[in-house]
Amino acid sequence: MGQKEAYAREIALLGEDRFARLRASHVAVFGIGGVGSYAAEALVRAGIGAVTLVDGDVVAESNLNRQLVALHSTLGKNKAEVMAARARDIDPECRVTAWPCFYRAGEGPVDLSAFACIADCIDSVTDKVALLAQARRAGVSAVSCMGAGNRLAADFRADDIEKTSGCPLARIVRRELKRLNVTGVRAVYSPSAPLVPARGGFSEGERAIGSISFVPSAAGLLVASEVVRLLLEREAGAQR
Repeated sequence: MGQKEAYAREIALLGEDRFARLRASHVAVFGIGGVGSYAAEALVRAGIGAVTLVDGDVVAESNLNRQLVALHSTLGKNKAEVMAARARDIDPECRVTAWPCFYRAGEGPVDLSAFACIADCIDSVTDKVALLAQARRAGVSAVSCMGAGNRLAADFRADDIEKTSGCPLARIVRRELKRLNVTGVRAVYSPSAPLVPARGGFSEGERAIGSISFVPSAAGLLVASEVVRLLLEREAGAQR
């Protein structure tokens, strides 16, 4: 692929030096679902030079309404590996790694030192907080997506976690990070209160979370935007 031609419009927007900064960056996306799949693709199409994609889940029929990796042809396949194949097809020169596993808080730290930034798009509060705390200890920038379920308005915004409001997940994450003395994490969140979904269609004991195509995708694109912004603000010599 001719890099100049494929990214000509972006280079015109950013300039050669700033685009080169993105090309020299390695970003990890944790969680390749409704939010993470769109974040990952936007980062690849933005010219990020290396991406690591992390998810232990497989594509299910219930993902078809909102996840970029979800097609009838990918049902039953690992989401990280599906996204990795898609990323390589978009940009064969991007260095793509798939980790077909879940990030788990109690399973020991993952080496984050190779990454210039991480995009946290996982759902579990415990795992999310552990990942963000580990990123802070490693000196790695992070953008974390808060709740995108049970919403009909794609009114997402980005701010430091301490300034979030209206999102129940953000409130819990904010409290837990404060307990760990972690502040200043960049969060993507909706200030609107989530809706209460109907129970129909959910099995007994299953958590009722409603979703629609354009909400998690909007959140994922904003996550990618914030990652790119952080990378462009870094000193060129500090790239990983």
